[in-house]
Amino acid sequence: MIGAGVIGLSIAHELAVAGRDVTVLADADPLETTSAVAGAVWFPYAAERSATVDAMLAVTLERFLAIAADHPAAGIDLRSGVIVERSPEPDRSWTAWVDATEVDASELPVFRLPDGATGLRTTVPLATMSLYLPWLRERCVGLGVRFERRAIDDVDALARAFDVAVVAAGVRSGSLLGDDASVVPIRGQVVRVENPGVTEFVIDDEDPAGLTYVLPRRDCLVLGGTHELGATSLEPDPATEAAILERCARLVPAVAGQRIVSRGVGLRPGRERLRVEEVPGRALRTIAAYGHGGSGMTLSWGTAERVAALLA
Repeated sequence: MIGAGVIGLSIAHELAVAGRDVTVLADADPLETTSAVAGAVWFPYAAERSATVDAMLAVTLERFLAIAADHPAAGIDLRSGVIVERSPEPDRSWTAWVDATEVDASELPVFRLPDGATGLRTTVPLATMSLYLPWLRERCVGLGVRFERRAIDDVDALARAFDVAVVAAGVRSGSLLGDDASVVPIRGQVVRVENPGVTEFVIDDEDPAGLTYVLPRRDCLVLGGTHELGATSLEPDPATEAAILERCARLVPAVAGQRIVSRGVGLRPGRERLRVEEVPGRALRTIAAYGHGGSGMTLSWGTAERVAALLA
């Protein structure tokens, strides 16, 4: 298993449950991956729409509902919130899996909807990733999964020690396999602030000034964000942060002036189509599992089940 983000850990878990001997190889701890920066709310964002992906969405939602009910220490909470709609014909395809009701500004004393905008209130899983990623790693360890911290530059070289390689290395996956130049980094920047008592999330991905969301986790509010196609800097940009804070405060006035507790930047693995398939012509059997865009958490368990089925 190459990669220790939410996709890699989920796949490692499912393969171990299926009785496979699994070793996770990664050059970063789970809390150092892009997954640790993610908004981590179950919501399809920047990923393809297809019957296969729809099935993955459903599987992942079901798994997160079960984790939230049975494992409170995992950091998965069911959060009510509002999806802001600005266009006259908004994409509501996600409501095939969760209930949603229309709301207007008079019903939202905490939020300030933009002029002319409406919203849908729904309840979905939201992960506190500082809890969820370590919990998932420990679940893997409990199933016998081994972890080795090392960089992998040649997948075929693993044939001397392993029978199968699963490549879930996010934005590096295409270059690591050497046969896919279609993966494009999508830079995401967030700022985390103290929570003044906000309990509902709000997402406005149609804001012309930039992607905007306020996500209440157990330990902070995550404010975002950006969708910078092709950008690769992992350093937080002060001007970008100021713009995020301004947009979020316009949407949720209570966040204005809250103390900043941390910052984060990650590179989402953008690809026109999600790649979960066997890669022919390698020195060992190789499975690709990448291209999730901004929906890694949202598709994680569905991806894991699909990889496990390919190797069954």
